[in-house]
Amino acid sequence: MLRRRLHVLRTSHKSMEPDLDALAQRSDELWEESILPSLMDFVAIPALSPGFDPNWAETGDLDATVELFCGWLDTQSIDGMSYEVHRIGERSPVLLVTIEGTGPGEVLFYSHLDKQPARPELWSEGLHPWKAVRREPWLFGRGALDDGYGGYLCVTSVRMLQEQGVTYPTCRFIIETCEESGSYDLPEYLDALTDDLGSPNLIVVLDTGGGDYEHIWVTDALRGLLAGTLSVQVSHEGIHSGHGGGVIPSSFRIARMLLDRVEDSDTGEVLIPGMHVPITEEVRAQSDSLVELLGDTVWDDLPVVDGMRPQTPGAAEMLLNMNWRPCMSVIGSDGMPPIQTAGNVLRTNTDLKLSFRVPPGVDSEASISEIKRILEDNPPYGAKVTFTPDAVSDGFRAPPLSSGASQALSEAANSISGLPPMTIWLGGTIPFLAMIQGKYPDAQFLCTGTGGPGNNAHGPDEKLHIPASKRLTAVLSATIAAVSR
Repeated sequence: MLRRRLHVLRTSHKSMEPDLDALAQRSDELWEESILPSLMDFVAIPALSPGFDPNWAETGDLDATVELFCGWLDTQSIDGMSYEVHRIGERSPVLLVTIEGTGPGEVLFYSHLDKQPARPELWSEGLHPWKAVRREPWLFGRGALDDGYGGYLCVTSVRMLQEQGVTYPTCRFIIETCEESGSYDLPEYLDALTDDLGSPNLIVVLDTGGGDYEHIWVTDALRGLLAGTLSVQVSHEGIHSGHGGGVIPSSFRIARMLLDRVEDSDTGEVLIPGMHVPITEEVRAQSDSLVELLGDTVWDDLPVVDGMRPQTPGAAEMLLNMNWRPCMSVIGSDGMPPIQTAGNVLRTNTDLKLSFRVPPGVDSEASISEIKRILEDNPPYGAKVTFTPDAVSDGFRAPPLSSGASQALSEAANSISGLPPMTIWLGGTIPFLAMIQGKYPDAQFLCTGTGGPGNNAHGPDEKLHIPASKRLTAVLSATIAAVSR
């Protein structure tokens, strides 16, 4: 274990309102002087999540990101800060940072350092996933947005309160390296670190975003994620298609038949009732309100081909589909040779990686069991069919913020960005949220971030909006201070 404590002379603190103009100015300075140089070094480390790099321990990239971030912490001159890298068996490492508070209350921050894979050949000219490039207002590079900046932003938000002499709560930061694989290593750490995590009043998650880069966005709902591999086998070896075609049913056709059991291929509707939730009038009204702000950008910002139409027309319905209705995607396949080398052979098998998103309130464990039962029951033509789950995460719905935190957030957002904060849902999944909500059911949640239109998280040309990130740092700082008031 790597364990360090930073000793700095403790300054006197007094309960006072933070200077919002000074926070904004200081945030700009610290991003330029401290955060961006280290974040650019972070981009250079591939740091594939364990699910994409089974040999991650030998590769050493995940450890390198943790070492890089700890090295940055060492330069921050933050009073009362300590950190420790935790390792349980062969699980990916978790970093826990603590900054002792000068006032009442406790806050737990969450972010992650692991990344999705990248295909450099798909990135634009002059860009590369493992080379940070700054082109105003963006910082390009894999992981800069998702979620390399999160830990830097959160620690800096507390540092600025300390510099102003404003009372702040005890702050802990849990930073994992398995999020992009579904956080399957995290539950054991949450159990083992129960005493270290304290009793947070507020849990802050920096891994989301919103509909533009001008507002401060708060996410109050995220979908759950179910994933697994559907395998269909029809023979033990490949057969000349002139001999076997029309005699042995194609494994791909059988896979199509099985997918029709769980999804209507005409409409995209998921056919499993337990994966749906009622859409309330409150949710519909919120969707209409978001459309008033976002308008046609809900569709126009997506990189679709010319002539492509949405699954369901109307921006409000698109938002509901994106957040409150389940969907299925085929995200990978095995058993199919590349077109260039595909011979006239009836293939032995078709394996498809399926990903389901489910709205908050759906029992993910029960749903994945139902998917498995439906796909494996009575397979067409007696084929060998298996469905092997590999990711199960519940969705999340945030309880309302306290009046004090909500007021501080609103005042800071209006002062620093000139606009009120906005609430949104995001169709993505953060497994940590459901896990930690089960552990601390009475805690408040602030789920935010600076993702937005065209940021391409997980895709080519992933990029972080630097001005929005600077503003959020200052707004978050003022919101954290309110916990101690």
